[in-house]
Amino acid sequence: MKEKLTIVKVGGAVVEDEAQLAQLLKDFSAIEGRKVLIHGGGRKATKIAASLGIESKMVNGRRITDADMLSVVTMVYGGLVNKNLVARLQANGVNALGLTGADIDVIRSHKRPPVTLQQEGLGEVTVDFGFVGDVDRADGQMLSRLIEAGITPVMAPLTHDGQGNILNTNADTITSETAKALASYYDVTLIYSFEKKGVLRNPDDDDSVIPTITRANFIKYKADGTISGGMLPKIENALSAIDAGVARVIITLATAIDGQHGTVIQG
Repeated sequence: MKEKLTIVKVGGAVVEDEAQLAQLLKDFSAIEGRKVLIHGGGRKATKIAASLGIESKMVNGRRITDADMLSVVTMVYGGLVNKNLVARLQANGVNALGLTGADIDVIRSHKRPPVTLQQEGLGEVTVDFGFVGDVDRADGQMLSRLIEAGITPVMAPLTHDGQGNILNTNADTITSETAKALASYYDVTLIYSFEKKGVLRNPDDDDSVIPTITRANFIKYKADGTISGGMLPKIENALSAIDAGVARVIITLATAIDGQHGTVIQG
């Protein structure tokens, strides 16, 4: 029987909210057994970039990472956000180790080629997202060695291509790929935590949480517009993780990561 492992992903909005972050770190520290924390940090990166006179360019909600922005996200994700989380977990009695994908070659990716997208008012446009990585593999064996040594990995949304280049990589993708890689070694519960109570039927009603999403009703919710925008890739990543052997996926409020709240994603 596999040991239980809990993977918690904390989004950039929560990283910026001191009250929610403090509660999440306290609750994460109280989770028994093996665990991994994965974080975003986009809002912090946008703030730091602005203070340096670097404009943040977004297309359909996704960041374009040019050379200047790559410097910013490397500093912010791999340094400022990651090391602050590590320090605070250490203060809570968790023996945390901060990692990017380049560290111990734990997540390898390739640079995303230009893609054709539909943009409102412009029709089809070709977009080069710059130094953005699409994941090729995550090394579950290496991560499991750290975990079995009593270390709690804290993973930043940066990967590398094996050719000396750091690449900005979507934190939800890092989360699902890490969960899939570790599913061979553990009974994995994956918790996506953010600023809402779960996946909502009505974005204006915080209590309209959808308790369970399956692949079948996800297709229906997507078609009728109940689920849209940034929640779509989150659920697609979650379903992909379930297909790859992750035991359970929960999308929930950052202050409710006990596994008893939020939306449960099922195959």
